Amino acid sequence: MNTLESLLLIVLLLGVAVACGTQPKKEESMQEPLSVTAKEILGNPKYQAVSYGGYRMNTRDAQPTVAELMEDMKILHAAGIRILRTYNVHLPHASNVLKAIRTLKEEDPSFEMYVMLGAWIDCLNAWTDKEPDHTKESPRNAEEIARAIELAQEYPDIVKIIAVGNEAMVHWQAIYWVPPTIILKWVDHLQGKKAAGELPEDLWITCSDDFSSWGGGDPVYHTEGLTQLMHAVDYISMHTYPMHNTHYNPYFWGNAPEEEGLSKEERIQMAMDRSLAFAQTQYDSVTSYMKHLGIDKPIHIGETGWATVCNDLYGPDGSRATDEYKESIFHQMMRDWTNANGISCFYFEAFDESWKDAGNAYGSENHFGLFTVEGQAKYALWDLVDQGAFDGLSRGGNPITKTFGGDRKAVLEAAMMPPVNGDLVPAE
Repeated sequence: MNTLESLLLIVLLLGVAVACGTQPKKEESMQEPLSVTAKEILGNPKYQAVSYGGYRMNTRDAQPTVAELMEDMKILHAAGIRILRTYNVHLPHASNVLKAIRTLKEEDPSFEMYVMLGAWIDCLNAWTDKEPDHTKESPRNAEEIARAIELAQEYPDIVKIIAVGNEAMVHWQAIYWVPPTIILKWVDHLQGKKAAGELPEDLWITCSDDFSSWGGGDPVYHTEGLTQLMHAVDYISMHTYPMHNTHYNPYFWGNAPEEEGLSKEERIQMAMDRSLAFAQTQYDSVTSYMKHLGIDKPIHIGETGWATVCNDLYGPDGSRATDEYKESIFHQMMRDWTNANGISCFYFEAFDESWKDAGNAYGSENHFGLFTVEGQAKYALWDLVDQGAFDGLSRGGNPITKTFGGDRKAVLEAAMMPPVNGDLVPAE
């Protein structure tokens, strides 16, 4: 080998050595991207949660498009939301929400949003002209669970929780409630899929239901089936609605006669303080019952909220509970309490949905949103508007602006005075 050939060989060997030294090790290149789990996000104040429906019309026949859902995802992300709750999978909505999130993640890897995927559960003959049979389940439940499994398998990086049923055990849902044993059947089915490796082992399974259904109220719910269900779920998702109870169970609502001389703001604040205490009592009642059974599971709030408009039970001729001023107070108090205590709160809800009471535009069910259908931020979120959180974002072509034209005085003037309740004990 001559001198020139020797030099070329040395250069070639050095090039190979350098190239090999800069390549990642095989085990490093095969590492999976980091992903949070349900255990890590639930109860973590960095991951605020909300119940979400993206319907913009007064019928669910008008399904929101993926592009519209992407608009909503950007708005909610800007508002600090990182976990969404959906309610069923038999309509395109939930799968399209997942598509929207994945698309946004592909466009921006830093975009973060997770989903608590609801699988709707009914009794036999629910939503028909036949008498509901609460001892048996709808054959369609199996299809709902199967579809939820498919979506959890397709979107393991987004679906972190599956909730079997929504208020499916509480008896006042007279059209469709089922006993806990039916919910248990499907929870066990999903847990079996996890054990078999067909679902992610860190996917959490729950049922989202009223506090009473979880043993915190009427002893009629204290059954062996409920005990088994509480053992089977990964955590308990309970609902509490002080707003509804301003009509149905109003012992806490209003002002004591001694408080009549206080300012409007002070009287409303006292009524709302009692509302928070009401929700906390329901949470504590479920905790106590669970511990009484010797069970130790996390308990998170799957739903709570406060409507801003109502023309019947909770409005001017009823308990006078519904307006934006009270919603703002309740939302902030619930966030403060749950964040401080490691509780996730799926606040109900993100946007107003007019399909829920399509025959009554002023029905309370249409007005639980933190945003209006048009995309205006209600009073609870005005500070975020002031901070520029929604700059450049829009819903249906409408920029995110404040309700009431941004007039705080008008919000307070529109707030209704709570009734005087002679049974109340004055606040200390």
